[in-house]
Amino acid sequence: QVRLVESGGGLVQAGGSLRLTCAASGSIFSFNTMGWYRQAPGKQRELVAASTSGGSTVYADSVKGRFTLSRDNTENTVHLQMNNLRPEDTAVYYCNARGVRLGKYDYWGQGTQVTVSS
Repeated sequence: QVRLVESGGGLVQAGGSLRLTCAASGSIFSFNTMGWYRQAPGKQRELVAASTSGGSTVYADSVKGRFTLSRDNTENTVHLQMNNLRPEDTAVYYCNARGVRLGKYDYWGQGTQVTVSS
């Protein structure tokens, strides 16, 4: 059974940095796409950044230039370096892995809270 475990969330002041890590277990293959979503109170879950196994990465416009996604395909691990954090970045951040292999798959982590104080 595949599990995604996030770590690295916390409380930080505006302008500060955090690094999130997502480690996958139970999978013997490299995921097609791994990335991060976030959900703020009262809002829909939204894409933050995602990377394909081929190496392309997409970012939400709101985080471009501030957040960097890095991925280790051999370890099925993905990191999100978040710099110059803003109060509007406050949300629960979820790791996601999805793709197609003998059928579609779509895995989610339990989420990690990121709170940015002004």
